[in-house]
Amino acid sequence: MTDAIILLNRLPTSAEHRRLAEAVGWTEAFDWDTMPASLAGSLAGEVALDGDDVVGMGRLVGDGVKYFYVQDLAVLPEYQGVGIGTALLQRLLDHVANTASSTAFVGLFGTDGAIPLYRRHGFTHGDMTGMFRLVEPASS
Repeated sequence: MTDAIILLNRLPTSAEHRRLAEAVGWTEAFDWDTMPASLAGSLAGEVALDGDDVVGMGRLVGDGVKYFYVQDLAVLPEYQGVGIGTALLQRLLDHVANTASSTAFVGLFGTDGAIPLYRRHGFTHGDMTGMFRLVEPASS
């Protein structure tokens, strides 16, 4: 990841989310009218900034106790391949490890191009259609 990129623990705004989602081809994947409420219902979020511009995002949804789902992890195409997605994912997984009181289930749905990233972080198909990873709590 380049030194110019800063990661912040916050959700993207609706406008930031839409800009990133559309840039990676997810134009039809969302009901844009409900996105503000969906974002508000998130457990945690991370954004990557280059100056004042949000160039990457990721968030967690779920019950915040046992089940967590990585949602909307996206990086602008011109910023892909330099570790931003990896850094965002790791920060989300760190949030799970620091929040869960016992082993947590972390699920996600990924595009074909993102599967290598998730596999590098321990996600597998298991006997399910989606992918998951068990995250142990961080030691105190």
